[in-house]
Amino acid sequence: MRKIVLILLGCLSTVLITSYTNYTSETIPLKDVFKGKFHIGVALNTRQIWGRDTNALKIVKTHFNSVVAENCMKSMSLQPREGQFQFRDADQFVEFAAQNNMFTIGHTLIWHSQAPRWFFVDEHGNEVSREVLIERMKNHITTVVSRYKGRIKGWDVVNEAILDDGSFRKSKFYTIIGEDFIRLAFEFAHAADPQAELYYNDFSMSLEGKRNGVVSMINKLKKQGVRVTGIGMQGHVGLDYPKISDFEKSMLAFSGTGAKVMITELDVTVLPNPRRNTGADINQNYEYKKAINPYIDGLPDAVEAKLQDRYLDFFRLFLKHHDKISRVTVWGVTDGDSWLNNWPVFGRKDYPLLFDRQYKAKPFVEMISRISTKK
Repeated sequence: MRKIVLILLGCLSTVLITSYTNYTSETIPLKDVFKGKFHIGVALNTRQIWGRDTNALKIVKTHFNSVVAENCMKSMSLQPREGQFQFRDADQFVEFAAQNNMFTIGHTLIWHSQAPRWFFVDEHGNEVSREVLIERMKNHITTVVSRYKGRIKGWDVVNEAILDDGSFRKSKFYTIIGEDFIRLAFEFAHAADPQAELYYNDFSMSLEGKRNGVVSMINKLKKQGVRVTGIGMQGHVGLDYPKISDFEKSMLAFSGTGAKVMITELDVTVLPNPRRNTGADINQNYEYKKAINPYIDGLPDAVEAKLQDRYLDFFRLFLKHHDKISRVTVWGVTDGDSWLNNWPVFGRKDYPLLFDRQYKAKPFVEMISRISTKK
């Protein structure tokens, strides 16, 4: 039996000894723990959306009051060919959320990745004009947002448009339209559903360059009269990056724009990274090597303890600034669902989420519920 000796500073000062193998304590539902502070959300895959993963759905219904679709609402999935929308999975996702009274997030309307190739070229394969791409953006956003008007409460309108240094990503949206594509996307979404919350979402948001770039962009949009109600900080973090203090600086800076702050894709990788702090750029992939997949038989005690500390530190930060945060969303239900098992290296075994592969809450989930009641 592997034991973890965890010394918690600040809120918890006692030494707690727990075990993954016989952990049976009843965990307070997280949605009750954070009631009145912020929504606690989770990303769902299609197996869960369609009810095939019943154990995962028990966790979702017990612990979460907000959901986002991991993949089925991205433009490649919704409109793989121009004018041919495929709403089956998305409709089921929205229906599941409605049946369970969950705050529903649409992810994502405009993103350079997982966008169909036809978006940017004509029938001859030539790059389309600015006017054509704007019209395609408008048609896609209007069709999708209008379909779920009043049912999807918030939209990730634009995803990952700023680079780590604060400059604009040179995506096809940017090179063909210019930075105005961001303003236009928000305006089209607002016109389709004036009551929906509208978000900008990005990774590596604790970096100073990206922080400054995003703040500058949001402030400019607001001066133009554009409705931006929230900024999503993707929480793809590791055991030693980023610094909590840098993450906090960005939270405060984003809140200073007047927008809500959301932690949108929280997971904590325990695996060695081929390239330190790669953020969450899905185009970065590396060759599998056994040396960078060290935990196929489970986590060593020391790594388990670091993972617990990391989650507790982040949730202390979220609770400290709960007046500025509207939602914290973890990116997957269990470790087995996580995209990190296959990124940035395919075929590894990671342990980044709150629930393990046996659908059990990890011991620090109970600890999170305890610190939420303390100052």
